Amino acid sequence: MAHPKRKTSKSRRDKRRTHYKAELPTLTTCQTTGAVHLPHRAYNVDGNLYYNGKLLIENTSIA
Repeated sequence: MAHPKRKTSKSRRDKRRTHYKAELPTLTTCQTTGAVHLPHRAYNVDGNLYYNGKLLIENTSIA
C-alpha cells in the first residue's frame, strides 16, 4: 500500500477539496400541470403519475 513521503499541508489539502461542494438541483416546470420537478423523472400531481407532460398512471383509489 502506498504511503506518503511528506505530510500534505492543510492549504494543499483544502485547495484540492474546493471542487467538492453541494449544488442546487436543476428543476423544470411542467407545461401541462405546472408542477415543478426534476427533469427526466416521473412526478406525482394529485396522486396521478406524470412523465414528460403525459399522464402515465391515473389515481384510481376509492375515497
